[in-house]
This record gives sequence, C-alpha cells and structure tokens, in this order.
Amino acid sequence: MVKSYGERSNRNMRRPVVKEEIVEFLRTSQKQLDGYLADLADFAQRENIPVIPHETVVYFQFLLQAIQPKKILEIGTAIGFSALLMKESVPGVQITTIDRNPEMIAFAKENFAKFDKHSQITLLEGEAQEVLPTINEKFDFVFMDSAKSKYIVFLPYILEKLEVGGVIIIDDVFQGGDVVRPIEDIRRGQRTIHRGLNKLFDAVLNNEKLTASLIPMSDGILMIRKNEEDVDLDLD
Repeated sequence: MVKSYGERSNRNMRRPVVKEEIVEFLRTSQKQLDGYLADLADFAQRENIPVIPHETVVYFQFLLQAIQPKKILEIGTAIGFSALLMKESVPGVQITTIDRNPEMIAFAKENFAKFDKHSQITLLEGEAQEVLPTINEKFDFVFMDSAKSKYIVFLPYILEKLEVGGVIIIDDVFQGGDVVRPIEDIRRGQRTIHRGLNKLFDAVLNNEKLTASLIPMSDGILMIRKNEEDVDLDLD
C-alpha cells in the first residue's frame, strides 16, 4: 500500500477544467497503452499516485515523436511512469529525473531496474532546488510535474540548462480553475500555490525571449520555448 498519497490527495488534479464528457472521450477514444506502461498507469490510479492522465500521455507521445529530443530533464519522478513513457517515445533519448519522496524513489528505482534495460534514465535524489545547480549539462526538453508553488523557483535554473529552441512542459497549472479566482476565495492552504502559479504566468506569458502557450488539457499545461540564450525573468 502506498503511504504518500490517498483518496484526498491532489484534490485539484481531480477537477479537470474541460467538460467531463470531453475528458471521458479523450481518455477512452485515443489509442490505449499496453504492456508494462498500462500496468503502471493502472497501479497509479488505484493508489492515487499523481501521474499524467491518458489525454496527456497521448499528447506527450505525439509531441516527443515530433520534437525528437536527445536529452530530457524531469522534475518529479513519482513511480517513474512519465520517464519510462518518454523513453519509449524517443528511442535512444537520455533522461535525468529528480525526486525527493523516499517512497516514490523506491518505486521508481524498482521500475527502472525492470524496464530501463539500456540505462537511459538517471534518477537524482533530493530537493530539486538543491540538485539542479549540480547538473552540468544541457537539455532540449524539460518536464516539470512536482510542487506547483515551486515551479517559479525552479524555472531560472531550468532555463540556464535548456538549449536555445528547447521546450519546457509544466503540468497542472490551472489547479481546477482556482488560478483565475481572487486569492481571497482560495483556501488558505492553497494560496501559496495560487501565488506561485500566477507569478509564473506573469514571468513567461508575455516574455519577449520566450514563446509560451497554455493548453486546456487535464488540469492545464504550460508550454514554453526558449528563443534566446539569456532570458530575463521579472520575479518581483
């Protein structure tokens, strides 16, 4: 039994911003996973572990096959599902993934040992804010799916390590629609996330050195392309 997550965990990701009947259509009509990825997705759903839903899975498969990145950085490993999905989507890709949760790290290590036969995935343990400065390589694709309030904290480190032309995908940025509500209407325990996400939007959506797009899929995806080497972020 998984201890880190329960039925009440990740409340906002259970409130997709798209109509329920469209969400159901997206999750059932598109090509389904098979083999070990299907098993991992089923396990995550049973245990309330936050992994990307099927509509995002299919979108990732398309996007990664189109972009064909050579080096991927992931913030938020969980059980390793998305890292393994990305590995399967781009043959030969090298993936570095970071997580701080000991229980999830144990699951991920077990899954990588079973299914990453060519050692394409490197798992780094610890707080992303501490681990990121120690990484001395560049990436052309980044996936962030971790503490939502920390996205804006991680972003400067990420941009430093992203190649010009590289793409960042940030998951769960709508918080069930809460991001557009006045902060006074947000539960106190969620206000740090609300502030962090809106600060993120302020920093990137109209930044002249980035191309950014919000995708109303699942609980919202923010896509960012780095257009120039030096990107200034207004974090005040």
